[in-house]
Amino acid sequence: MAWFRKEKKPRQPRRERLEIPADVWEKCEACGHTDIREKFVRNFNVCPNCDFHRRIRANDYCNILLDDGSMEELELDIRSTDPLGFPEYPARLKKATTNAGDGDALLAATGMMEDLPVNLGVMDFAYMGGSMGSVVGEKIARLGQRSLERKHPLIIICASGGARMQEGVLSLMQMAKVSAVLAQLAERRIPYIAVLTNPTTGGVSASYAMLGDAIVAEPGAVIGFAGPRVIKQTLGQDLPEGFQTAEFLLDHGMLDQVVHRKELKHTLSQLLRHMSGKPSATGWTSP
Repeated sequence: MAWFRKEKKPRQPRRERLEIPADVWEKCEACGHTDIREKFVRNFNVCPNCDFHRRIRANDYCNILLDDGSMEELELDIRSTDPLGFPEYPARLKKATTNAGDGDALLAATGMMEDLPVNLGVMDFAYMGGSMGSVVGEKIARLGQRSLERKHPLIIICASGGARMQEGVLSLMQMAKVSAVLAQLAERRIPYIAVLTNPTTGGVSASYAMLGDAIVAEPGAVIGFAGPRVIKQTLGQDLPEGFQTAEFLLDHGMLDQVVHRKELKHTLSQLLRHMSGKPSATGWTSP
């Protein structure tokens, strides 16, 4: 009676192949620690293992520093040109715009930082290494002028390889132009804070990066004018360990504070309130 017997068939294991997208994982450039991208993002793109501060884009800094919904980007109509007819410069600009956006190497914005109005300039290393050209200098000068008119503090986040060689002396002129505007802010006692990130070198470090009423840096940031190889060849001697790092400069009096990225917004807000004599967000003021 075959119809009363149940034929037993071997069960096939149910295996579902899980497709994990390649961009889910991130690897720390310093220690090699690999973790999910979301964990890096939640930690402000700082390695959860070694605390290495990874390089982030200008928009990311705006999201970290400015209150939600308060950001307004400025000077959107300024574009780099090729005033000196430098070979292949227009192609380089087109490539940089494709890779990093059309805002050039500096994003200019205004907004609120813990209910304090500020003008903010953020350099973007993704755009031709954050090189300082005519557009960068002009945007900072206009931000400075806006601060003069409205008496709002100015903050510049620096990340640059130096002046843009494709614009020659025109890029070097930006050092003097921006420094003149910052001198006017100092005369009017309008606070200006420079935040140095990795890297801050060349003409940027030789001008507005070191002219802040307060100069702070992210941990481990490389800060200097020329590279260590050039300095070593010039001096003819070995350089100290950790030369040109934020911690080394802090120990030698070149910086006021090294601030972790997760504490940057609150630290800058407190500094600005102290310098402008305004009460803190909690209502407490220092004596």
